[in-house]
Amino acid sequence: MKAFTPYTIKLRGKSITISEPWVMGILNVTPDSFYGNSRCNCEEGIVKRIHQIIDEGARIIDIGGYSSRSGATEVTPEEEYRRLEQGLSLIRREAPDAIVSVDTFRADIARRCVNEWGADIINDISGGNLDSAMFRTVGELGTPYILMHMRGTPKNMATLTHYDCVTCDVVKELSMKITELEQCGASDIIIDPGFGFSKTVQQNYELMNNLDKFHNLEKPLLVGISRKSMIYKPLNGTPESSLNGTTVLNTIALMQGAHILRVHDVKEAVEAVKITQYTRTQNLT
Repeated sequence: MKAFTPYTIKLRGKSITISEPWVMGILNVTPDSFYGNSRCNCEEGIVKRIHQIIDEGARIIDIGGYSSRSGATEVTPEEEYRRLEQGLSLIRREAPDAIVSVDTFRADIARRCVNEWGADIINDISGGNLDSAMFRTVGELGTPYILMHMRGTPKNMATLTHYDCVTCDVVKELSMKITELEQCGASDIIIDPGFGFSKTVQQNYELMNNLDKFHNLEKPLLVGISRKSMIYKPLNGTPESSLNGTTVLNTIALMQGAHILRVHDVKEAVEAVKITQYTRTQNLT
């Protein structure tokens, strides 16, 4: 098992150390997320989900208003912000101290969520590809940024899966983006290999087998595989039947030094973290 490497990031002007793996709970304020049970569209459902994420032990709430599933319908900026505004207002009412990550690839929306609602982290599935102003905006805001690897858009990413070496190419492409971000003034960058985005099932598992290579980038590593097709396709299942497979892969990621797990099922991920950390700290014979 790989040793865990702590990282310090700045949140709300304070230095906070990720001294053990964190769990990020997903709050989908969308009507069309790939996992139907995660959709929260009314105030009652959103409030219930906020408390569930916090009570089950997540360190971060990740809120998204634009489904990133393959072939997803496009959402206007106005509609995306309307959805996020509703969710963010309820988070700040129900859990004002919660660390909040906003899942958006639009720079203007990221800026509004930070300035108007105090969002703490920007989570961009496109790695800056879908909005040329994103990197500059991140640098200006001084907000931690999750840099995910993806090619194309959610509509066409499934056709952009040619790599000479998927691990080598993804690491290289992320490295180039890190340089761009740092040149724009960004300092707190979290990397995400982008499981399920412009990768085949086989390529996803190759990335998982080589997850330790991403530590060469010297940034905190986020893994988001929760209930994705890389789990349910080999098992001939569905997103709804993929909790056990999700826990298995989350555990494999933790054993390779992942810093953040982005999940639908917080309780199970927190338990995986506890057991993995317990294993790390024991002298087993």
